Amino acid sequence: MAQIPENFQDLLTKKQAFANLATLMKDGTPQVTPVWVDFDGTHVLINTAAGRLKDKNMQARDQVGLSVSDPENPYRYLGIQGKIVGRTEEGADEHIDRMAMRYMGKEKYPFRAEGEVRVIYRVEPLKVHTMG
Repeated sequence: MAQIPENFQDLLTKKQAFANLATLMKDGTPQVTPVWVDFDGTHVLINTAAGRLKDKNMQARDQVGLSVSDPENPYRYLGIQGKIVGRTEEGADEHIDRMAMRYMGKEKYPFRAEGEVRVIYRVEPLKVHTMG
């Protein structure tokens, strides 16, 4: 496992930095989606709705890539090649609400659809590169 340098962890924990998440389609082509990200000190956390394309891709293929640019300086970024090591619904609703506070200043995630089930993915960083 690769470590996220301490001086870049703010991109995952404090700043409103979107990550571009690359997952793999069935045919091996990449699918890229901007996502909110979080960090538990070891793993990068991605919260999504069950059934979305990225959810299906990550369940089927555990390799992902992330690129996170600093919103205040796009020349400072964090790149991660990683592996999915966990998927859970437990705590996912509360987590997306915390993320909504960080990214939007809202106490509740405002885009929840009727009947939506939230899931959290844990990504183990295997390779990390930084700039800035």
